[in-house]
Amino acid sequence: MKPKLMILVLILSLAVNAGVLATMGYHYYVSASTPSTAPCPMSPGDRHLYQSLSLSKDQLAKIDPIAQKFHGRIAELGAAMEGKRELLVDLLAKGGNPARIENLRREIAGIQDEIQKGVIMHITELKRILDPEQQRRFFDLMRQSMATAQSPLSTNGGK
Repeated sequence: MKPKLMILVLILSLAVNAGVLATMGYHYYVSASTPSTAPCPMSPGDRHLYQSLSLSKDQLAKIDPIAQKFHGRIAELGAAMEGKRELLVDLLAKGGNPARIENLRREIAGIQDEIQKGVIMHITELKRILDPEQQRRFFDLMRQSMATAQSPLSTNGGK
């Protein structure tokens, strides 16, 4: 009786291991086959606003490279901005030179201006590709997104 119990336990163990491996393989396949793009800062979740517009294949072929270039540039500018902000906080904490603090503030403002210009240019490029109904829907979605977005300073009174 004992050898039969051991064989049964071994078979169950092999079945569980095979199931775990199959599940892991499936999840790896699904995640590897799904192209990952940077999340759009104006869209909830990991979708871009233009992905909700029922675009044609031709429109997608035109928009995807534009979107990838745009999001790459925004990520670069965001990283630069984060570095400047950390430096500014360090300078403020140490009671740094007011002229250096003002210079850093101007650099941050310049990056913010570059981001804003980039966003406006990106929206203008997308608008040229969309038909009038898609444009209307795109700007409606943008308005909704902006209405629901909250500033980090507005949630706690700026404290």
